[in-house]
Amino acid sequence: MAYKTFISYKYSEGQELRDKIIESLGDGTTYYQGENSDSPDLTDTSTENIKRVLKDMMYDTSVTIVIISPNMKQSKWIDWELEYCLQNIKRKNRTSHTNGIVGVIMKYNGDYSWFKSTGTNCHGNITLSYQMDKVYSIISSNHFNSNPKQWHCSKCKTYDFMNGSYITFVEEEEFLKNPKKYIDNAYEKSENDALGYDLQKER
Repeated sequence: MAYKTFISYKYSEGQELRDKIIESLGDGTTYYQGENSDSPDLTDTSTENIKRVLKDMMYDTSVTIVIISPNMKQSKWIDWELEYCLQNIKRKNRTSHTNGIVGVIMKYNGDYSWFKSTGTNCHGNITLSYQMDKVYSIISSNHFNSNPKQWHCSKCKTYDFMNGSYITFVEEEEFLKNPKKYIDNAYEKSENDALGYDLQKER
């Protein structure tokens, strides 16, 4: 099933990856609700108007893809977009559904070491850790936040990669190979208003 998606990203460094993601969606591209060549030019418009236009684009979506890039915290909008997509907003007789979210880590200078590092657990298996100071608190607080905890190994206290976090982080190359896998997972976690996760819905 193709879900209506919104891609949140820092324009100056994430546009190329945004385009690759849209291309990878294939037939699902018709369900993409975010910025495109037909979107209005918001360069000289007011903050409130930009918020209104973005809300209109995001309101009817089910999954948000956020591009994790080195300077994303310089964006004026990413944390606001994520706050909006996590909340239940009522319009007339309809209330929006909490979006599923997947974080796609951008490759930078040939690898992902700017954000991700590896270690080993008590069984000698590879573990992942992230530089959470590189992302907004609304992202870091919604990672490793399953309740009850969904462990890969409860002894080592290593989280399940796909389901231990509401916002799963995946490298761009892995995501582009099979975007449906990660989009479906994000949507499934959003059902029943993200039951099983301690969500931070505000910036």
